[in-house]
Amino acid sequence: MKRLVGIDLSPLRDSRQYRRLYVAGLFGALGGQATYVATAYQLRDLTHSTLAVGSLGLVELLPLLVFGLYGGVIADRWDRRRVIIISEVVLLIATSLLVVNSFLGHPQAWAIYVLDAFIVSAGSVQTPSISALNQALVSHDQQRSAARLGVLRQTSMSIIGPALGGLLSVSVGPGWSYFLNVVTFAFSLTLLISLAPVERMATSVVSQLGQLREGVHYAFTRSDIVGTYIVDLLAMTLAYPVVMLPFVAVRFHETYALSLLYCALPGGALIAAVTSSWTHRVHHMGRGLILAAAGWGVGIAIFGFSSSLWLVFGGLAVAGAADSFSAVFRSTMWNESIPVDVRGRMGGLEMISYALGPMAGQFRAGAMAAWTSLRFSLTAGGLACTGSMAVVGAALPSLWQFDARTNPHVAAVRAERANLVDD
Repeated sequence: MKRLVGIDLSPLRDSRQYRRLYVAGLFGALGGQATYVATAYQLRDLTHSTLAVGSLGLVELLPLLVFGLYGGVIADRWDRRRVIIISEVVLLIATSLLVVNSFLGHPQAWAIYVLDAFIVSAGSVQTPSISALNQALVSHDQQRSAARLGVLRQTSMSIIGPALGGLLSVSVGPGWSYFLNVVTFAFSLTLLISLAPVERMATSVVSQLGQLREGVHYAFTRSDIVGTYIVDLLAMTLAYPVVMLPFVAVRFHETYALSLLYCALPGGALIAAVTSSWTHRVHHMGRGLILAAAGWGVGIAIFGFSSSLWLVFGGLAVAGAADSFSAVFRSTMWNESIPVDVRGRMGGLEMISYALGPMAGQFRAGAMAAWTSLRFSLTAGGLACTGSMAVVGAALPSLWQFDARTNPHVAAVRAERANLVDD
């Protein structure tokens, strides 16, 4: 079967290696989303503080920066399969310890923070290698299809994972959400071990630092690529709502409110993903990215201001759809225009850009809600996000004018990958 509704399945059909990596990521996303919900829920129960829950972002900040950059370097130098597997084992161990802490007579909030830092560290090392493999295992002409498949996987698991995590946490306790993640890690680890190795020559620490400097230098020669990072950072820092969902849900009497709200963002994103075949005709990807991020802000503003559960749900669904389109545009830009030899290091910077924003955003939302009100924090953040996109479009003409048909970087990467195949 070539298509599933509007999704082209040819990357999965044509590459067995990509198919294994994709399915492993599916299991990882399912368990990871359940754990994300459970940690916020458990901290809320233990501390009853929006600031304490929002402070998860501060705990995750240093591991993200340090290990995200280092993970990008080793993705371009070492066996990416081995990096991914070792990171997966660390994730499995840290999540198992969350299970142990949760089933103690008196679970410790500090243990959640410490283990969360380990989880972010391992994930930050792993993600650049996965990004580089995604480019390598899929042909240049199938990158847009692979981007849509990635969004489909993430959004569908972001519905199932939080729904399971929320239901398990509320009904039998967060420990069972963590245990679900341990089980999914066992499945994903089996698939990752079956991947063929991709060898990289080990280098000295000095050489690796030099590689890091080269990667950062390359990034800053590409204002269009830096622009994609800025867009995502602004959107998530100013308008990231997820960590506040447990506090919004208590406004409503419906027992299913929390699970419903956790499903709203990925639900909107999933609908957008399966109807996203039109994005294949979009060549000005920078414009698409900026407009999608502005739509995200509008949706979050509706979510924050509304008093009706279904309007709140609708605002989140609009934001989720916009985020889905944004993910397709930026992922395609990255994989079509970034050279193979720096793809891992760029993957580290990308991961920092799209992970740092939510961390800063959850702290901003929690702190502003504590100082003002929850409604003001969410509504003002959404409006600020939308307004900031107009500034980005004017300040970064290279991003606004990016055209995949004429961009020299896209042409160069296409030729480079064709030469690798010929060789």
